[in-house]
Amino acid sequence: MRAAIYRGPGEITVEEVPRPEIESPTDAIVRVTHTAVCGSDLWFYRGQSDREEGSRVGHEPMGIVEDVGDDVRSVEPGDRVFAPFVISCGRCEFCRKGLHTSCVNGDSWGGDNGGGQGEYVRATEADGTLVRVPDRHADDEDTLEAILPLTDVMGTGHHAAVSAGVNEGDTCIVVGDGAVGLCGVLAARRLGAERIIAMGHHEDRLELAESFGATETIAARGQDAVDAADDLTNGGANHVLECVGAASAMETAIDVCRPGGTVGYVGVPHGVDDSGLDVFSLFGDNIALNGGVAPVRAYADELLADVLQGTLDPSPIFTKTVDLDGVPEGYRAMDEREAIKVLVKL
Repeated sequence: MRAAIYRGPGEITVEEVPRPEIESPTDAIVRVTHTAVCGSDLWFYRGQSDREEGSRVGHEPMGIVEDVGDDVRSVEPGDRVFAPFVISCGRCEFCRKGLHTSCVNGDSWGGDNGGGQGEYVRATEADGTLVRVPDRHADDEDTLEAILPLTDVMGTGHHAAVSAGVNEGDTCIVVGDGAVGLCGVLAARRLGAERIIAMGHHEDRLELAESFGATETIAARGQDAVDAADDLTNGGANHVLECVGAASAMETAIDVCRPGGTVGYVGVPHGVDDSGLDVFSLFGDNIALNGGVAPVRAYADELLADVLQGTLDPSPIFTKTVDLDGVPEGYRAMDEREAIKVLVKL
C-alpha cells in the first residue's frame, strides 16, 4: 500500500510500505477513504519535536472495514467507521472512566498499524476504538466531512470547553484561531455559552469563528490581546480555552482568566523553558488549570449524534482538499498558513 512518510524537517513523501494485516483477534483492518493533516503534525514537520525519520504519519482515519479478527463484535466488513487519534480498548480502568488516552492497552496509528495518512490502518482494539457511522449516512459526502473532525480537533476543542467548565449562560474566551480553537468555539456554543470571545491573529479565521458562534473577536497578541480581553470582560472570563499549545498562548490564557476561573488547556505544550509555567500567577488568583490530551473517544458518540441531526458541522475548518499524493503539499500549505486544516480524500 501507499502511505505518507516523514523524511526529516520539511519533507513528507508518499511511498510503498507493507500493508497491515490481522494479527490479533481484536484487530480490524480499515481501508482509509478520508483523513487529514493535523496542526500537531507541524511540530515534527518544522523540526520542533522529535520524530523518527522514515516513520509513517497521520492519526485521523475514516474508512471502510475490510477485515476483522475473531473477537471483534462492534463492526464488520463493509461498515463505515471513523476513529480517534489514539487506539483504546474501552474496557480498562481508564477507558471506563472516560480517559481513553491513558488506556493500558492503547496504541497509535503509526508503525506497522499503517499510519493514518495511508491507504490502510489496523485498529488493534477495534471494539474499543472504531465508531460506526449509520448506514444511511455512510455515503453522504457532506456528512462524512462533518464527521471527520471528530477524529481529533472537534473532540479536542470540546475537551477544552468541558475542561474550562463552560455551561449555559457563561462567558468564555477561546485562545487560538486554528482548527482546535475554531472547534472550541463550536463546543462552547454547543454547551450554551452566552458570550464567546475568539482570540487569534488571522482575520479570515476569526470571521469563521464568528460564523461558528463567537460573539466577539480579538485580532491581537501578547499584552494587546490581554488588554482587549480585559476591556471586553471587565477583568477577564471565568472560562478560558487554551487551544494552541505554545507557551505564549498559555501565558495569555492565564492572564485573561478571571480570579477563581478555570483555564481548560488542550494544546500540546511547546516552548515552556526550564523555568516552567508561572504557577504563582495561578496561585495568587486561585485559577484552576484543567485539561490535557483530549480523550476524543469519550465524546465521539454524543458529538456524532449532533452531526447526524444537523446541529453540529465543523467541516468548514477544511479549507484545502488533496489526494494521497497531495499530502506533502497539504503539509506545506498548513505550515505556511495557507490552509486552516487539510482534508485528504483517498
